[in-house]
Amino acid sequence: MANTSSAKKAVRTIARRTERNKSIRTGVKSAVKKVIVGIKAGDATEALKGAARKLDQAAAKGIMHKNTAARRKSRLAKRANKAAAAKAE
Repeated sequence: MANTSSAKKAVRTIARRTERNKSIRTGVKSAVKKVIVGIKAGDATEALKGAARKLDQAAAKGIMHKNTAARRKSRLAKRANKAAAAKAE
């Protein structure tokens, strides 16, 4: 348990930040899942835009590193393009 008043405040601050970060991370996961479902269904363009936006927001807020967000966007786009190419054949 925190002993000093500043430590108690830090615990409260961390709890608020954790809650906010968890919400954003959950939104990212949901957006990525929508893309994967869209890829399987055959059309993921709108879902891909939404997921890219969520990933960029998470990176901007410091919840994930910008390179991590870029890597995930790249991999999702690669999967979507591969599926679209297979569908076109």
